[in-house]
Amino acid sequence: MIEADLDRLFAFAAVAEAASFTRAAEARGVSQSAMSLKVKQLERELGVRLFERVGRRVSPTAAGRELLVHVATLEAAHAAAIAAVKPHRDGDAGRVVIGTGATACLHFLPGPLRRLRASMPGLEIIVRTGDTRDILAEVEANTIDVGLVTLPASGRALVVEELMADEMLAVLPVAERPPEGTIDAVALARHPLILYESHGRTRRIIDDWFAAGGVVAKPVMELSSVETIRELVGAGLGAAILPGLALGADTGQVAVRRLDPRLERRLGLVLRRDKSLDPALRAVTAAMRRQAAERR
Repeated sequence: MIEADLDRLFAFAAVAEAASFTRAAEARGVSQSAMSLKVKQLERELGVRLFERVGRRVSPTAAGRELLVHVATLEAAHAAAIAAVKPHRDGDAGRVVIGTGATACLHFLPGPLRRLRASMPGLEIIVRTGDTRDILAEVEANTIDVGLVTLPASGRALVVEELMADEMLAVLPVAERPPEGTIDAVALARHPLILYESHGRTRRIIDDWFAAGGVVAKPVMELSSVETIRELVGAGLGAAILPGLALGADTGQVAVRRLDPRLERRLGLVLRRDKSLDPALRAVTAAMRRQAAERR
């Protein structure tokens, strides 16, 4: 089976173009003997002579001329392949899959994604939302490149990096005119509670806070959407605890109070320990670190 490698084929084409082993060797920065050896090896593999000498010039034989047509096609394809890969090497293109929760997707990622779109327009970013447990499983399975999750998070194959603390805040209807200052678990539990769904990591943090205050949280509604919870609180249907990340300056029909004792959830980046950090993934993680630093 003939398996002539590209280097030998391109060496043959260089000699044909220069009509000289010496000039072709100089152009490629190798010795004349190395160039001659490549062509001899190619001739041996193919079983035909590729050059004939006419005076001081070398010219392709009939077989050489036939091969030269196909080598020109290979050289063009090779150049196109290298050009296609170059943006990935330089970080101008690539594909990164991010896994995160709905709150971080809406209130944390837009800033980094806007920066990345401006600086790397060829970069494709896919965002998948889910709870921490599912995202960790997908990072381990390598179907997600990087996770932005509520900590703690662990896994033997994972590297976890804490990014920022996100203070959890009490949210109450404005119409009830809640007193200024902080609010503790007992006072908050006097309201009908509208909380996150029970299977998530953030809900566990909230339940633990109530338990530390001597209260078993018994929500009247459990929802996955921060926006829906805030709307229901604003409508006077109860009180909630929501991440500060999701509460901007315009809180609408809800009043925001700090919790006593203070409650935080921590957000972190999660990658596989053996994950190859190509330029695209490095750019994405750097953009998220920058966003977190600006929010501290």
